[in-house]
Amino acid sequence: MNINLNKATLISDIQSGLVVFLVALPLCLGIALASGAPLFAGIISGIVGGIVIGLLSNSQLSVSGPAAGLTAIVLSAITSLGSYETFLLAVILAGAIQLILSVAKAGTISNYIPSNVIEGMLAAIGIIIILKQLPHAIGYDIDNEGDFFFIEKSGSNTFSTIFNAINYSHPGAIIITTVSLLIMIAFTKVEFLKKIKAIPGALIAVIIGITINEVFKLTGSTLAISQDHLVKLPTPRNFNEFVAQFSFPEISGINNPSVWIIALTLAIVASIETLLCIEAADKMDPLKRHTNTNRELFAQGIGNIISGLIGGLPITSVIVRTSANANAGVKTKASTIIHGILLLIAVLTIPFILNKIPLACLAAILLITGYKLAGPSVFKLMYKGGKYQFTPFIVTVIAVVFTDLLKGVAIGFIISVFYLLRANLKLAYFFKKEDYHEGQIIKIKLAQEVSFLNKAAIKQTLHHLPVDSKVVIDASDTFYIDYDVLKIIRDFIGTTADEKKISITLTGFKSEYKLKNALSHVISK
Repeated sequence: MNINLNKATLISDIQSGLVVFLVALPLCLGIALASGAPLFAGIISGIVGGIVIGLLSNSQLSVSGPAAGLTAIVLSAITSLGSYETFLLAVILAGAIQLILSVAKAGTISNYIPSNVIEGMLAAIGIIIILKQLPHAIGYDIDNEGDFFFIEKSGSNTFSTIFNAINYSHPGAIIITTVSLLIMIAFTKVEFLKKIKAIPGALIAVIIGITINEVFKLTGSTLAISQDHLVKLPTPRNFNEFVAQFSFPEISGINNPSVWIIALTLAIVASIETLLCIEAADKMDPLKRHTNTNRELFAQGIGNIISGLIGGLPITSVIVRTSANANAGVKTKASTIIHGILLLIAVLTIPFILNKIPLACLAAILLITGYKLAGPSVFKLMYKGGKYQFTPFIVTVIAVVFTDLLKGVAIGFIISVFYLLRANLKLAYFFKKEDYHEGQIIKIKLAQEVSFLNKAAIKQTLHHLPVDSKVVIDASDTFYIDYDVLKIIRDFIGTTADEKKISITLTGFKSEYKLKNALSHVISK
């Protein structure tokens, strides 16, 4: 399980677990509704994602649960298979396929996703969260929580829903959103509130939001928010009704080819979404811990098998909950497990209290999360990285916002590869020869990226350098040099340069390239 807890990390993880619980609750319900599944199915998958996958995974930030990216697949699958119980068999089989992918080491695929594309995906998710939560923030809840597609189930799109929301805004919801935002901002800006580690600002915002709405109700104010705009958790009246909410797979569907096709589709899409989220989670981790992606696929497979056995939706690692977890100050994966335990306790004991939470409160929490993912500083940082970093980044942002996560990342990946190939079609360095009275100086200025595709050209250039010349190799603008290229330079200096009495000066080479230590006799700057 590998959880190192002490008092400080436990407090942080309890805080984070509470925040993720508050975010996950409406998302689990909203995704189940959008998927055409029983509402309780979303809660089941949230609990399994938190507790089971939280225990098995070695990701310290990632949070798993029902995913918005699978809603269209799930809705279509339930309709085509004719029953939810038969669909559950496909979920179990999808989990088994993920176990096979884990054994086959398919998790290493994530290593080939460029960082600018991952950064673009995170910024895009932040923008989507903000755009999708604005209607909820002003009391217009026609769109399900958890629907992150540009074209919505109602046929509207993200922007038209925002414009419609203005006409149907609710003053009470606006008040509660504003108060909630001010509370959470105060917990990050006001010094004495920042020192309160045991209670997250999001929880205080929810408690005060409930209180404000209850006061509105008691006073008969028109500002009161109706039940349609509050959390809608199933409320069984007794134990038998609670047990009746679970569904169980129809094993007889094992011979149905459609079940296997749906299972394979779920396994592939869920695995890709998980790997993308894991890469993003590792980037958000301030301690830069690395997640074993093959182990993650194993954990997801076990989670989906258990979820399918007891009536839950398919599970992936989910970027929205993971982002909320990271922003809440998570230290270890105990936070993920705590959020799953809280979901379980909540549905067993206090569903009637949770059903008093205004969606406007939860919108405020997500708005803060979205801003942290897509704030102006993110775009400024990527812009400073140059066009090779910024162009794939901004294309990914736009593509994810206007399509969906998988399509957007695929488009960003293609653009990133295009720029890599384009850069390598150009010369990897600038060659400048100048004559001075003391001899001949040749300047070789390396480009921003020098990959293995440039080996031959650089090798030929070094080989044809004239005898008794002075050479400056400048890497001051270079952020990546392929190992094979470094080896060519190293070998040249150690052999040919000495034989031809060529003086070499290295400038701008980063310490990690280890040229300076290995070539102490070479002049370096």
